Amino acid sequence: MKVLINKNMLESIVTNTNPYLEKRDLSAITSHIYISAKDGVLNIKATDHEIGLAYKLSNAKIVDEGYATANGKKLLDIIKSLKDEEVTLETVNNYLYIKQKNSKYKLPMYKFEDFPEFPTIDGKAKFDIDAIMLGRSLKKILPCIDSNNPKFELNGALLDIKQNYINIVGTDTKRLAVFKFANEASNEFSLIIPKKAINEIQKLFFDKIEIYYDENVLIAQSQNFEFFTKLINGKFPDYERVIPKDIAIRFELSRDKMVEGIKTISMLSDQMKITFSKESITFESIIEDNSEAKTMIEFQTGLEEDISINVKNRNLIDFLQSIEDEKFEFGFKDKNLPFVVSSKELLTVISPLNI
Repeated sequence: MKVLINKNMLESIVTNTNPYLEKRDLSAITSHIYISAKDGVLNIKATDHEIGLAYKLSNAKIVDEGYATANGKKLLDIIKSLKDEEVTLETVNNYLYIKQKNSKYKLPMYKFEDFPEFPTIDGKAKFDIDAIMLGRSLKKILPCIDSNNPKFELNGALLDIKQNYINIVGTDTKRLAVFKFANEASNEFSLIIPKKAINEIQKLFFDKIEIYYDENVLIAQSQNFEFFTKLINGKFPDYERVIPKDIAIRFELSRDKMVEGIKTISMLSDQMKITFSKESITFESIIEDNSEAKTMIEFQTGLEEDISINVKNRNLIDFLQSIEDEKFEFGFKDKNLPFVVSSKELLTVISPLNI
């Protein structure tokens, strides 16, 4: 194989595929990027079996067809060190050579035949959805998704597809976020997408994309790339039961003022007490030592009696940093019960701290 390719283009692709590599076992074929030059198309793939990404390039110059693999991290380090000029990739005697003018690097290859096959769309249903909206909604609820929960289904986002709308849901058991948007579907179904896959979807879902799925895998295809992720099998909690139905008290609050108050407390503590009084909202640190942080904003609540809620700062900040509007709604029924913050399509239920 011998291929000539633009350095910046190659660096971008190898950078994007690196998160898909096997990091723990460098002897595995999946620690390598797969390169194929055939029929005028250059294919570059990476997968750790759970997720995978493949690019198709027709603007690389293929001098000789063939196949190669190379350790993804080492290949990226080499490409980054090169100048912004054309790069040559060439295989000789089971080595991949990376050349640019007077610079030359050599990396050992594994057997390209051992590289895993990507799943195909054969027999899979098509998922009609605005891919940009899907990526946006997943980003909104991402902070609420757990990472290492023994209940595997909580380490992903639920896509609950109804006939006229979709609910995208994430929870870490201390809070639950739901992003709802209109979408027509011919049948109702649900999928659980792993958190790791969601992190990569943020970088990809900007073009015109077709999405396919079955009970085990989701595949996204565009003109330039193919992405897949295995889905999480399991029963997601009944999230609709978690959302409070009766909200006794509601306030429309300023996002920026709330962020300012929370950040003042975060200088010393990651937990705080918020007290709603008749004409103000007070933020106070919750710390075991004698240090203290406290601030107040003026706000007409109309309450006759003060109400205080203990909360983890991050749980509120994540929501406030996910919304675009200046105003949001804060609602609760009782200080000891979960409260709700919402803005347009995004709603988050947060459990107060029992201190």
